[in-house]
Amino acid sequence: MSVFKDKVLLITGGTGSFGNAVLNRFLRTDIGEIRIFSRDEKKQDDMRHDFQARMPEVANKIKFYIGDVRNKSTLKYAMQGVDYVFHAAALKQVPSCEFFPMEAVKTNVIGTDNVLDAAIAADVKCVICLSTDKAAYPINAMGITKAIEEKIAVAKSRLSGNTKICCTRYGNVMCSRGSVIPLWIDQIRKGNPITLTEPKMTRFIMSLEEAVDLVLFAFEHGNNGDIMVQKAPACTIQTQAEAVRDLFKHQAPAGKEPEIRVIGIRHGEKMYETLLTKEEAAKAIDMGNFYAVPADNRDLNYDKYFKEGDTKRATIEEFNSDNTYRLNLEETKAKIANLTYIQNELNGIPNLV
Repeated sequence: MSVFKDKVLLITGGTGSFGNAVLNRFLRTDIGEIRIFSRDEKKQDDMRHDFQARMPEVANKIKFYIGDVRNKSTLKYAMQGVDYVFHAAALKQVPSCEFFPMEAVKTNVIGTDNVLDAAIAADVKCVICLSTDKAAYPINAMGITKAIEEKIAVAKSRLSGNTKICCTRYGNVMCSRGSVIPLWIDQIRKGNPITLTEPKMTRFIMSLEEAVDLVLFAFEHGNNGDIMVQKAPACTIQTQAEAVRDLFKHQAPAGKEPEIRVIGIRHGEKMYETLLTKEEAAKAIDMGNFYAVPADNRDLNYDKYFKEGDTKRATIEEFNSDNTYRLNLEETKAKIANLTYIQNELNGIPNLV
């Protein structure tokens, strides 16, 4: 018997790539119901028809709720009778958050506060909040708001009663909605140059399936207030672009060899990303393929901070996309080629996400 047997799972932002991956993973299991909470009725309708066509015998387990994490009343309604929550709703595009930072605040910060308040009020057993490597040493509005999301989750966990709250932090999820690989495939097919920002830029990379694995690991093994991190590999943007070019160059217009064109770093981008800061690495618990960063549950007695310190912190290294395992071209190509999205694209099968 699984821990999800007959249980109700709610996914905020559930029409996105992560929500689709969870449905594909769980719908044919003994889970009772999966609620998709989002504000886009068209995406919900597309998802409804897709799963009715592909999994007609279990599609009735999906329930759709129109709402916005910015609106607490819609969350309270959708949260009734829910056992578990995966909070994936977010504004994630770095440039758009740079130009509209208050919109990022409303969704990523206030929205998270609303989700957690509604979950605690409904006595939800566990909430997993999805975060990003951009929350560690953040320099852009998206990363800053996701860092605040993590702080809110940790703060709420101190007084969450029966509700366990954890965060998962991970790097670039390949082929998720709005990510760069689908853009490159489209550019190759149209005979346009493959545009990349900076060849030496490094990024952690993982599949949607690995993103789900991380959330499930946090669900099963995380303690209240933990931030969970997967030990992901990385590659340069140049290597990633070359891998996609090699896989799809046969789909370019006849005689058109795909060109890679460097366009420069966009608003708010870093040369590398960090999954664990030095401060977090000093207290992180090594769990094999994952790290757990326990909540800072010290009280507000500031006086002792003038008397007690941590000398270990000065010698600890952060965990970033420059010092993790670096995939070469063939390894990157193999990792990308193994993705369901890529297999579908290579074989002419439409992808919903």
